[in-house]
Formats: sequence, structure tokens, C-alpha cells
Amino acid sequence: MDLIQSILMGIVQGLSEFLPISSSAHLVFTSNFYKVFKGIEIVQESNQEIFLDIMLHLGTLVAVLIYFRKEIWDIIRALYLGLKNRDYSSRDFKLGVYIILGTIITVLIAYPLNEVAGGLVFQPSVVGLLLVGTGLLLLFSEFWAKRHPNKKDISLKNSILIAIAQGLAALPGFSRSGLTISTGLLSGMERTTAARYSFLLSIPIILGASMVYPLVKIDYHEIITYNWPAIAAGTAVSGVVGYICIKYFLKFVSKFSLGIFGYYCLIVGVGTAIFFMGR
Repeated sequence: MDLIQSILMGIVQGLSEFLPISSSAHLVFTSNFYKVFKGIEIVQESNQEIFLDIMLHLGTLVAVLIYFRKEIWDIIRALYLGLKNRDYSSRDFKLGVYIILGTIITVLIAYPLNEVAGGLVFQPSVVGLLLVGTGLLLLFSEFWAKRHPNKKDISLKNSILIAIAQGLAALPGFSRSGLTISTGLLSGMERTTAARYSFLLSIPIILGASMVYPLVKIDYHEIITYNWPAIAAGTAVSGVVGYICIKYFLKFVSKFSLGIFGYYCLIVGVGTAIFFMGR
């Protein structure tokens, strides 16, 4: 892994983590396209590449925490006051409960898929086909939303369905934001509310994955040999690009259809599946 590869992957992560186009798929594509370009055999990722992936997600996590810092504080405060005063009626308290419940459901679904997801990292053709599935869901959810009235608030039912979708997005190619926002639209949520909730729901999962992996799998004798300047540069880039992406995506989704991302996923998914088939 070198500096150029790390920065490229930082840009890709920052853009694709929040756009409904699957960050995991695009990291797989970028890494494997880079290997093909450099004449490197497509094999299972090295520990350094896996660690870079974790750090890139941490970069975008920081972007979410900064952008939604007021909402996060309001939720934490509402949970504390609600438990203290035994008043569970506030919207922020309910939102906090939905996020906690949604995180538990996500883990229960995603954990059994972890081994399969790891194997798909070096099968970009299969990941491309899963990205096609994301594209089809995005297009169908927009078709559905235009024909059914949307509510603004999130309910317990919404939160459970969205959590299930987030769990399935453990498979690279299934966009986390794409599946969660689409599920929100299909269950009757207003698009901006669905997008904001999707981003908030991602925080515990990204934070948890970033904490568990180092405790379980990092070889601390090996880690000092990693290309730390490249890792730091990629992480910083993913955070900056991620923050900008959140800001403008929320403006976009409030006015325009997600259909353009659906068509993008179809084109890229089919193209990469064909390109990598047999490699």
C-alpha cells in the first residue's frame, strides 16, 4: 500500500459512505482496480489494507460526529433526563431508544454475515452484482415513494425495518445508506428524515467495529511496520470529504430523487462484474 492508493481510497470512502452507492463496494473496486493497474495479483487483503479500511471508516465517523454534534448531544441529554425523571415522551428520547434498539438488531444480523462479507472483499465481480441489487432497490423505493404519502417522524416499526436493512448492508455491494434510506421511504418516512436517521444510526456501528477490530485482530508487533503517513493521509481525506458529502447530500435529497444513484449503481455494478469476471 502506498500514499496514492491511500488517498484515493480516502476520497472514495468519504464520498461513498454517505452517498447510497456502497462504500464497501467502492473500496473493493478501488483497491482491486489499483492492483490490476499495478500488475498485482488480486488476493485476500493484507492486514495493513484491512487496518486502512478501519481507519478510513473512523475518518468518516468523525465527520458524522462533527456534523450532527447538536443532534447527538440532544439525544444523549434526552436519554439522561428521561431516565432520571422517568419521562419517556420526548422525541429525542424515543430517537435515542430507536438508535440503541436498531444497533442491537444490526449486530444480530450483521455478525453472522461477517465471514461471508470478508470473503467478498477479493471477489469484486460478486460485489458488483450486489451493487446492482442496491440500484434496483433505490429505483423501486423512489417509484413507491412518489405514489404513497410520506410521514415526517420515525416510528418503532420504521426503526426496526431500517435496522434490518443496515444489518444486511454488512455485505459489500449492499449500500448501508442506500438500503436504510430506501427502507425508510418504503415504510413511509419523509426522505430527509430517513437520510438523517440513517447517518445517526451508523455512528454506534462504525464506532463499535473500529474499537472491536483493534482489540481482537491487530498484531501490535506488525502494526509499527505499516505505512503510517499514508494511513494518516487517507484517514484525514476521508473525514474532510465525508463532511462535505454529508452537507451537500442532505441538501440534494431534500429536493431531488435518489434515482440517479440507482442508475449509477446499476451501471457500475454491471460494469465491474463484467470487468473482474474470471480474474
